[in-house]
Amino acid sequence: MPEIHLPIRTGRLVLRRFDGGDLDAFHAYHSLPETARFLPGPAKTFTQSMERVGRYANFVFEKEGDWVALAIEAADAPGLLGEVVLKWLPGRGQAEVGWTLAPAARGRGYGTEAANALLRLGFEELGLHRIEARLDELNGASASLCDRLGMRLEARHIDKWHYKGQWATELVYAILADEWRIGSRS
Repeated sequence: MPEIHLPIRTGRLVLRRFDGGDLDAFHAYHSLPETARFLPGPAKTFTQSMERVGRYANFVFEKEGDWVALAIEAADAPGLLGEVVLKWLPGRGQAEVGWTLAPAARGRGYGTEAANALLRLGFEELGLHRIEARLDELNGASASLCDRLGMRLEARHIDKWHYKGQWATELVYAILADEWRIGSRS
């Protein structure tokens, strides 16, 4: 895989490596039940947030199973707005994208802008063939974000996950490199 050059800048955002200064802001939104609703596991404890920020700060992207985990911040105002991740999946040129935003950053287009930057990274710089997103069917905000990215709904797995005391239906959205290139020109 080619080297990942950071930070990544978009029109309004800077995507950068996490650092220790992000811990309090990260914990502030990851400790909320509303943030944890569509993530595996309960709201994070401070110790869990500390472990995650440490893992994100020290990511390595060299082999299948590795993650790129980037802090999202506004270009004109430092401070953590959320994170966007790209996981290298088994199989030639496969990856999964995901995002989590602080409540104050939701509904402002930051998730779409940050995820689109990771699609660009995956397809243009890393040479990936296919990127997917997996989400709970009840997560309408993320489904809409996938639509805005030009991803297609590929699968609906009924009662695929059992978490938070109930069965959840998983939606799989995906986009191929060729589809992304065509869509990014329009």
